[in-house]
Amino acid sequence: MKSLKKAIRTLIYTPINFLAKVRLRSKIKNTPNKLQIIIGAHNTKYENWHPTNIDSLNLLETASFQHLFGDKKVSRFLAEHVFEHISYVDALIALKNCYNYLEKGGAVRIAVPDGFHPNPEYINMVKPLGFGEGAHDHKLLYDYKKLSKVFKEAGFKVNLLEYYDDQGTFHYNEWDSKDGHVIRSKRYDKRFNEPLGYSSLIIDGIKE
Repeated sequence: MKSLKKAIRTLIYTPINFLAKVRLRSKIKNTPNKLQIIIGAHNTKYENWHPTNIDSLNLLETASFQHLFGDKKVSRFLAEHVFEHISYVDALIALKNCYNYLEKGGAVRIAVPDGFHPNPEYINMVKPLGFGEGAHDHKLLYDYKKLSKVFKEAGFKVNLLEYYDDQGTFHYNEWDSKDGHVIRSKRYDKRFNEPLGYSSLIIDGIKE
């Protein structure tokens, strides 16, 4: 019975997924200006950005990048609360693939839970197997040092935007939402001013 249900679901959803990928490839091919890609959030809609999920862009497979982008280069990638769901090794593979498909001067903006956040309740919520939404699947809790390290290993120059240091002091550098909108941030998440003090570690990796 389970196998029959699985087969039915496959028949229903596979054509839909295929058509969605064909439409996305067509949109990307016909994008006249900057090509901006949202990673791991196919339901997110920002003006002048193309959302993807693992079905349309697998970060770990070079062939997936080639299939989606062809000869086109990307101006910016955005990944909000995605990279905590993969291992450090896979993050390095993913960032190297992004680097290869970025134009010179392009950037990858990553936002993840902040491992140097001074509130223990926040840490217990976002750490791997924490009590927060999605934390059961978190593989790694980044701080600015760890995320900077993997960016640099992939060839990027690092620009820190929002982060706590290892003394628990919050740092903020001005950034433009048009270059990658991050909802879970000091600027756009009202929880930052609540007792929990919710924030994200946000870093741009720039291809020089």
